[in-house]
Amino acid sequence: MNIHPYHSFDLTVSQMQEIQRELRKKIQETPDINQPKIVCGVDLSYWEDQAVAVITGMDYATKEIVETITYTDTVSHEYIPGFLAFRELPLFLKAWEQLKLEPDIVFFDGNGMLHPQRAGLATHASFFIQKPTIGIAKNHFIGTYDPPGETQGSYEYIRDQGEIVGAVLRTQTGIKPVYVSVGNQINLSNAIDLTMHFVGKHSRIPEITRQPDLLSKKIRRELQTKR
Repeated sequence: MNIHPYHSFDLTVSQMQEIQRELRKKIQETPDINQPKIVCGVDLSYWEDQAVAVITGMDYATKEIVETITYTDTVSHEYIPGFLAFRELPLFLKAWEQLKLEPDIVFFDGNGMLHPQRAGLATHASFFIQKPTIGIAKNHFIGTYDPPGETQGSYEYIRDQGEIVGAVLRTQTGIKPVYVSVGNQINLSNAIDLTMHFVGKHSRIPEITRQPDLLSKKIRRELQTKR
């Protein structure tokens, strides 16, 4: 898959902040989109100075895995709170280059607009891959919200500084929720509906991000054992 080289990664913190401010102005929350055919999910796992990026492609209608890409390399950027995208994107983009099927939408294990600068990993990635993106986070990052109902599919909006930046979504009845946010080129209603479409029977995490999460952890364990 092609990549639009939005910026380099040899950056100072002030430069990274400026890029986030620029991205925030360019986010597009588009009207409802057509039903996708191929959807991808992305996850990364870390150990020591290494990381593995996994992209799992699924057929939207059947939810069957149709392509899997993995890429392992040394991590070139330290973790700085609020700037995770600058650490993860270089590895993700190397995996993305290997992808053969063209996805209509990409889910990330992380945040989109649910970020202090509205430019989390899912948002940031969209400007490189030129695709609609959605962030699915396991933990609350910013903003306030009322608890969603206990039944599957219940949700409440998350607000930060008076702005709706995501939704807390109950994907399984009586189970801890997940946090959904727009990355780019999609609206929050679509993001919630698409997330629920990929919810399986065994986890609160939708299968589109759960499967790459499971594989990235499996690869991490195997590589750690070999050392």
